[in-house]
Amino acid sequence: MDISFIRLDEHVARFILSGTTPAFANSFRRAMISEVPTLAIEDVMIYDNNSALFDEILAHRLGLIPLKTDLTAYVRRDECSCDGEGCSSCQAIYTLSVEGVEGGKTVYSSDLIPQDPNTIPVDANIPLVKLEMDQKVVLEARAELNTGKEHAKWESTLACGYKSYPIIKVDDRCDACGMCVEECPKGVLVLKPGNKFVEVADGKLESCSLCKLCEHACIAGGIGNEPAIHIISDNTRYIFVVESDGSLPVNVIMERAFLYIKEKSESLIDVLSDISGRIVNEES
Repeated sequence: MDISFIRLDEHVARFILSGTTPAFANSFRRAMISEVPTLAIEDVMIYDNNSALFDEILAHRLGLIPLKTDLTAYVRRDECSCDGEGCSSCQAIYTLSVEGVEGGKTVYSSDLIPQDPNTIPVDANIPLVKLEMDQKVVLEARAELNTGKEHAKWESTLACGYKSYPIIKVDDRCDACGMCVEECPKGVLVLKPGNKFVEVADGKLESCSLCKLCEHACIAGGIGNEPAIHIISDNTRYIFVVESDGSLPVNVIMERAFLYIKEKSESLIDVLSDISGRIVNEES
């Protein structure tokens, strides 16, 4: 298996995963979405709220704020040495106290004050509620580690998907009518002056969405029952796009997903070995 990066920065990765199977590619995608832990607000104690929003709606909005997460500083609450009581190793504490002013005041995510400065909201400008004169919100919030498998607020990715690597073949029956070029929504195909065949435009192959509209256009052009252009999926190579919500760098999300798959695979091997050993002992 091999990974070739097309783009890699803190929040976005685009890469080609090759030498693998459809099952592994999908397992990797699912692991990045639902098995990478992040911090999210779980408990909210509201001491004062006479805003236009009910307590439950305000708490829900707080829970959806992406928070910067340091996986080396926090552990899951059910794995903590405090036995789930809640401590600085498994919880991040926030306070919020805002009063409305004449003309109104919007409460933003930046108004959440964390005890740990490394767990600030990813975006300081997420609106929570608008307060009018004499309205106020005073609360304490507690965030904890969990995964997207438990709730979407713990998902570390905004976008995470892949497609099979496209293979485009043009056979000798191509009459260079150009209908497939006009039909392609991604501009992947090109008909260069003087050429007798349609070609893939330079650097455009990976943009192919495998829609096969070019094949239909080729048949509609009267070439016969079979098109002269063929779009094939390479089931050993996949183009991935992963976008982090900012709580974790995208390379950390990928690493954690691989570690999760590795741990589950090793656990499965142990179980199968144990079952195999029992069968052998029973037969002997």
